Amino acid sequence: MLLAADPVGWGKPEYVRFEARAMGSALSLILADGSSARHDWASVIAEFEAAEAAMSRFRETSEVTRLNQTAGSGRAICVSMRLRRALVLADRATRMTDGRFDPRVLPDLDRLGYRGAAVPPGAAPTGSGPVVRRHGRAGLDIERAVDLGGIGKGLTLRWAADILERAGRRDYLLDAGGDIVARGMSPDDGPWRVGIEDPTGDSESTAVIEVSDLAVATSSTRVNRWTVDGRTVHHLLDPRTREPADRGLVAVTVAGPDPAWAEVWSKDLFLSGAASIATRARSRGLAAWWVADDGALEMTAAARALTIWVRAEEVDRAV
Repeated sequence: MLLAADPVGWGKPEYVRFEARAMGSALSLILADGSSARHDWASVIAEFEAAEAAMSRFRETSEVTRLNQTAGSGRAICVSMRLRRALVLADRATRMTDGRFDPRVLPDLDRLGYRGAAVPPGAAPTGSGPVVRRHGRAGLDIERAVDLGGIGKGLTLRWAADILERAGRRDYLLDAGGDIVARGMSPDDGPWRVGIEDPTGDSESTAVIEVSDLAVATSSTRVNRWTVDGRTVHHLLDPRTREPADRGLVAVTVAGPDPAWAEVWSKDLFLSGAASIATRARSRGLAAWWVADDGALEMTAAARALTIWVRAEEVDRAV
């Protein structure tokens, strides 16, 4: 979770902030005012609504729910371009992360009590075969129900940013529940400053970073936690065990050029675990920050280059 900078006190009244809720979390946009500011905000809201209609597993009427209800049947159906692109990207991400990222954990989320719309469990175990099979130019089918929550939000941020840029916006910050796209300059005429939230709750931020023309995404166990059968669980499941990951980490943040891939790599690194995350992040050249179970913050050298402040006890933890 990131804490975006607040425009109050910037002394530049031409910058405005719009706020709403989408995909179950806060949505905000900071941009330079003008004749089309409200129109551009309305376009962002419309994109998020269209994306939810396509990809929300919590909506009985969404496209992905209807698709999930056919999982394992072998029956090809036609879907919108949004859902098609999300499924193709999810399939690619599953292959590129060696299965650490895999959207086919939905039946296990349901089993653990994090339920959405009712869907059958599907026939194939998590991680077997492709996520989606294409039939001709328009048809596709899935063997096992999918949850496109994180990657879906990342894609929606990408599409909303494309809308803003086609409208001529060059300086803005779009924040969807702590996943961020930052473009151009902030009202301070410098990079946008955002805080990486301390998931342990000991302080508001564990670090502050400066970003421009980057996206930032976080995988964290802080918010989506609940109790089932007397144990505390969370939504970040390891597809290999089909259980909540317990590898010594509570949050991983990744910055990169694209919000959907930042989301994928944050999940991949989270599932790599505390013992392997530094090596894996370095091998990918990722700007990554992570917080261990004991509250210690660590980061890659690429992340250090973006970091302007850390808690005093974390100063020497670059890897």
